[in-house]
Amino acid sequence: MGLFDKLAGWLGLKKKEVNVLCLGLDNSGKTTIINQLKPSNAQTQDIVPTIGFSIEKFKTSSLSFTVFDMSGQGRYRNLWEHYYKEGQAIIFVIDSGDKLRMVVAKEELDTLLNHPDIKHRRIPILFFANKMDLRDALSSVKVSQLLCLENIKDKPWHICASDAVKGEGLQEGVDWLQGSVQFQNGSLLV
Repeated sequence: MGLFDKLAGWLGLKKKEVNVLCLGLDNSGKTTIINQLKPSNAQTQDIVPTIGFSIEKFKTSSLSFTVFDMSGQGRYRNLWEHYYKEGQAIIFVIDSGDKLRMVVAKEELDTLLNHPDIKHRRIPILFFANKMDLRDALSSVKVSQLLCLENIKDKPWHICASDAVKGEGLQEGVDWLQGSVQFQNGSLLV
């Protein structure tokens, strides 16, 4: 059973739709994380870089997920904002071993947080400090400091150290996200 199935079970929901945006710079591990979150029979063996974006839909016994896997390549990042209105949760993936582009990741995060479709919503943001298996990877605490996550006061957020290839740290993130996404009378509250 994949992590999405577990999330659906914990939420105890009947076919509710959750739109999750998966964002981050190119080569941060977004597609690998999404692949790990799928039920094991739907996982693919070969992960290739996302060009533009891809939409993954997962139906579990009680929940329907739509995950927008957005390319992190510079020329495609302007596409992200076209999906902000539909997003009910955000997964932001950071390559913890790419110290040189940490500044770029922070700039993209700041642009996201200041966008009119995100700025005034309490949309939960899950950060994966990914590639913790790399020898020179920064800790999740250091990534949090470099991205100034402590300045995010108006949205629930959480950061997890992860190794997407092995699936490590993803469960903690999904546990947090399912606790942050709330439904009331069949409507998602963000």
